[in-house]
Amino acid sequence: MDASVKKIMTALKARKFDPVYFLQGEESYFIDLISDYIEQHALSDAEKGFNQVILYGKDVSMATVLTNARRFPMMAEKQVVIIKEAQEIQDINKELGIKLLLEYLKQPVPSTILVFCHKHKSLDKRRELGKNMEKLATTITGKKLYDNQLPDFLADYARDKQVSIEAQAIQALCEFVGNDLNRLTNEFDKVTIGLHAGESVTIDHVLTKVGVSKEYNIFELQKAIVQRDLLQAARIVNYFERNTKKNPVIPIVAFLYSFFSKLLIASTASDKSDKGLFSVLKISPYAIRDYTLALRYYPGPKIAANISYLKETDLKLKGVNAGSADEGQLLRELIYRLMN
Repeated sequence: MDASVKKIMTALKARKFDPVYFLQGEESYFIDLISDYIEQHALSDAEKGFNQVILYGKDVSMATVLTNARRFPMMAEKQVVIIKEAQEIQDINKELGIKLLLEYLKQPVPSTILVFCHKHKSLDKRRELGKNMEKLATTITGKKLYDNQLPDFLADYARDKQVSIEAQAIQALCEFVGNDLNRLTNEFDKVTIGLHAGESVTIDHVLTKVGVSKEYNIFELQKAIVQRDLLQAARIVNYFERNTKKNPVIPIVAFLYSFFSKLLIASTASDKSDKGLFSVLKISPYAIRDYTLALRYYPGPKIAANISYLKETDLKLKGVNAGSADEGQLLRELIYRLMN
């Protein structure tokens, strides 16, 4: 988790609230994390009725926001005003709106906790509001995590939840879900439902509950291809061919295309050590071993040929020169060509 987010969350849990929070950036997970905590914990249930106001940016002007912020709490020490989708406040990028907000930030009402949830983008730091926001308010700028940062994020999330998770399960979740942190944490929470005390999350839990086949799945297919295990690959293809509704072929081809595209980059790297490949590929450290092993079996020209086969199969699956072959047959032919 970002250091600025950790610092804010530590202060909130100690009930140290600042007058203004401006939460911005592309990654909405961190914005939701902080604003939801304030919404749920800053006031007691009895205080919320009169002292907690939720506004939506598209419905309000800056003057309306600040009128609410300047009210005094009723029968409570604090009031909370949260503006969701604050990037849509009608005049947040106009001269009058900026002037009103800057005036408030210079002298905020100490009994108000004012929270702006400015999602999907950040203020322009070339303009006055963007230049001064970090000086006048408690701010975060949520950035999308790189793929190689996801395992550490998920491991931290599991520790906060006091749930043990195996390294292979972390890799599977991160690779299957990607860097949408809201979905990643939701899928993790779904996986942990029904765990017994002291039980760790395993790859079997992930594959069962996140929707990938427990018996055969895309990760096992990739492993068989990497190791050039023809027999295991054939077993998996047979299973997929019988279950194309549960295992549609187009996403499988896309997954393998991503793998071989990264492998092509790895094949040109000057430093092919684990550390060197981690630096070049920007992927999970848990996945590096697959690329290291694949480089032993797949030289550069074969990798390039495989990428061409994957592109050709993708077009056939979408109806271009497909002939009479069905999805399962196309997959079988593809895997044979990739490994031979």
